[in-house]
Amino acid sequence: MKARQVDSESAHEMAERRKIYTSHFNQMALKDRKVGEVKIFDTTLRDGEQTPGIALSKEDKLRIAELLDELGVHVLEAGFPATSEGEREAVRSIVNRGLNARVCGLARANKNDIDAALSCDLDYIHVFIATSDIHLKYKLKMTREEVMERAVSTVEYAKDHGVTVEFSCEDATRTDLSFLKEMHIAVQEAGVDVINVPDTVGVIAPEAMNLLITELMKVTHVPLSVHCHDDLGLAVANSITAVLAGAKQIHVCVNGLGERAGNAALEEVAMDLLAFFGVEPLAMSKIGQVCKTVSRITGYPIPNNKAIVGNNAFSHESGIHVHGITGHASTYEAFGPELVGMSRAIVMGKHSGAHSVRDKLRELGVEVPDEYIPEIVQRIKELAESGKHVDDAELIALTDHIISRQDHEERVKLKEFAVFTGKGITPTATVTVEIDGDSNTVSQIGVGPVDAAIKALRTAVDENLLLEEYRLSAITGGSDSLAEVTVLLRDSNGTGRLYVGKGIGTDIVQTSVDATVEAINRRYSIIRKEV
Repeated sequence: MKARQVDSESAHEMAERRKIYTSHFNQMALKDRKVGEVKIFDTTLRDGEQTPGIALSKEDKLRIAELLDELGVHVLEAGFPATSEGEREAVRSIVNRGLNARVCGLARANKNDIDAALSCDLDYIHVFIATSDIHLKYKLKMTREEVMERAVSTVEYAKDHGVTVEFSCEDATRTDLSFLKEMHIAVQEAGVDVINVPDTVGVIAPEAMNLLITELMKVTHVPLSVHCHDDLGLAVANSITAVLAGAKQIHVCVNGLGERAGNAALEEVAMDLLAFFGVEPLAMSKIGQVCKTVSRITGYPIPNNKAIVGNNAFSHESGIHVHGITGHASTYEAFGPELVGMSRAIVMGKHSGAHSVRDKLRELGVEVPDEYIPEIVQRIKELAESGKHVDDAELIALTDHIISRQDHEERVKLKEFAVFTGKGITPTATVTVEIDGDSNTVSQIGVGPVDAAIKALRTAVDENLLLEEYRLSAITGGSDSLAEVTVLLRDSNGTGRLYVGKGIGTDIVQTSVDATVEAINRRYSIIRKEV
């Protein structure tokens, strides 16, 4: 798909329609900056695979290539053919897939690498050689003249085979500017089609990138591209700055994969181009799914706080924020999540407020009377402060528990509770309960801490109460899941009546005690009503 740019007025209208809520200062600063079409050159399968710990099979590469093609990338760097026969087989399989994207292979500036790329039936080759004095002295052991001659002869050799050639001066951002310009002029005379400017070690600042691209544009008459690394966290900023200065193509990796700190992230570059310039380089709604799938295939998780596609990108916990976005998403979001195939989430935590909890419960189809909301909020905060994240199923169970236990008065209050257990120690529980103002402290042993605690409670209140049934279940499957305990007590004094109590919490012993106390209070409520 081709990128498009609209005028400033329609760009503003587009932003409203697409639910993009960036700063009005952007429009003031950029209204006269036209960038036109910007091509996306994806190198996830080459530079992305150079991420430490990632090794993709041929099938993995083919699957990712198909995803990127569906996303609409213009050029797909499939690999580095000279590295191995396995790499060549993978590149060939992508070339023969008949994708819409141009398929490219990387090659050093020598004939053997070019031949390896040609053997894969590629019609687009990315040739590079280092040009900074640092690389010339310590890596290549070559003079500037030798490097230029090698670059020119290699570009000419590749062009003689009828392929598109993109050329990179590796470590361009640490190369002498005069020599860099000479290199650009020389490879253009050799017939190069695209020239790429790599910030190989991620060391340039945006203002400096603007200066560099502006200077290079004076001598560069073929499309200029940029390849930025994120060592100083500026890969995307430098890429966008380069476009403003005249670059027409950006090298990216999905999820910011790549050597060391990675490359400019595809998803961030695409969203910035759309938000700031009205340029839509990709099928935006597919970005979220592509990023998640690439994460699964590579085994590299997406950080929760990752821009655009992280789990937290559209998650809101703070009560103030939730209250805001329920009024209008623009209050606390830069753009609507559906734009990139993501979804909004209201998260329960220590900063949640009444609005957050009420809205989340409504989202889950649960309507709760206002009088119960404060206690639900308080329980969520208590759990969050202990390090527990409350998920949807647990929130519903917690709410149901709080509402269901409001049908009895609390005549029996647990004032103190302690349990001692461990290897070689007989489980012992001590409880202090208050019944209608009278305090009673009892200790009991049991076969385990739960058994000891329930025995101590029954003894402290009424030994005629027998444990009929005890059930324990985890509400969700995690090791930190809330436990739900159901306790069934029976009167043994002739009535045989059953009393049920439920507890929900992270600590099984404490939750069992809570459930037992609730069952005891139900018993007292029923007795009082009958009297």
